[in-house]
Amino acid sequence: MKKKKVYLTLQNGDVFQGYRFGAEGEVNGELVFSTGMVGYVETLTDPSNIGKIVVQTFPLIGNYGVARADAESENAWVSAYIVREFCDEPSNFRSEETLDAFLKEKGVIGVYGMDTRELTKILRNDGVMNARISDKPAVREDSFDEFTEYSLQNAIKTVAPTKRQEYGAIAAKYTVALWNFGSKKSTIENLINRGMRVISMPAFAKAEEILALNVDGVVLSDGPESVEEMPQIAVEVKKLLGKKPIFGIGLGHQLIAAALGAKIVKHKYGHRGGNQPVKCKKSGRVYISTQNHGFEILDETLKEGEIAFVNVNDGSCEGVDYPALRAFTVQFTPEVCDLGNEKNPLYEKFFAMMEKEKENA
Repeated sequence: MKKKKVYLTLQNGDVFQGYRFGAEGEVNGELVFSTGMVGYVETLTDPSNIGKIVVQTFPLIGNYGVARADAESENAWVSAYIVREFCDEPSNFRSEETLDAFLKEKGVIGVYGMDTRELTKILRNDGVMNARISDKPAVREDSFDEFTEYSLQNAIKTVAPTKRQEYGAIAAKYTVALWNFGSKKSTIENLINRGMRVISMPAFAKAEEILALNVDGVVLSDGPESVEEMPQIAVEVKKLLGKKPIFGIGLGHQLIAAALGAKIVKHKYGHRGGNQPVKCKKSGRVYISTQNHGFEILDETLKEGEIAFVNVNDGSCEGVDYPALRAFTVQFTPEVCDLGNEKNPLYEKFFAMMEKEKENA
């Protein structure tokens, strides 16, 4: 395969040269890094990554190929994907195609041969920033201002379903409404596998519509952190608080805090990957979690609730309990709390809240 040069120009003026794989083209986006050693199919297809140019810190990507069952949605949402080295001859019994072929099919630009270690160091030191991938370095005379001013609009509206959908057995013990802001497929599967019937509701549904379902509980899903769309949704979330047991995940964690007046601020470089340590303040136990977010709750602005989980690396808020409102939230994927034969404490808490709701009905 003949190598085609490509350039990554950062908002701070730094330029990196690499080579193309995947789809052709040029693109602007927010440059972020992900620390996962595996899970690249999930990263590419996670709706939360819309508009992101993702740098993978692990040097070799694509060695186990692509299995469609691992995808978190039908689409690949990243703007582009940067790796140190990609494997074009995967070896895995589940593999259906190569990473290169998958990126071509989904229209995602791939770049390899860049110093991903140096890119990550820049992002950790200076924070995430906009960048442009093009056939020549972007200079101030042409497209520099275009990509430095780049801002993704209507992210939630773009990725979230617009119609009500139902999953799982009608005779399930618990029926939950999933307020879907761009949920991963695995979230729905995990709810079903734990014996729940799931009614997925559109991102911009009204609180009254969700209450009218008469469900046992409500799950607020993850999704893109869209600054211009979140306040509108938070207004509706506030109307729901205290009315039903609520479990907020990822973006849902931030939306409940915002609905109660807390500030949501941009994290310097975010937490992305399957190796993020979080500590439960009550038990002292540390879990290695999967996360994908670039914003955080500013602790001192949290007017209601108690911080339940913190990030071991930087002390940021990773979970909040709101006992008076029958709600609790986590920034990470809740399945991280599955440990051997022990019952997952997060789902058990949600089950207990819904059981009490049934008893009081």
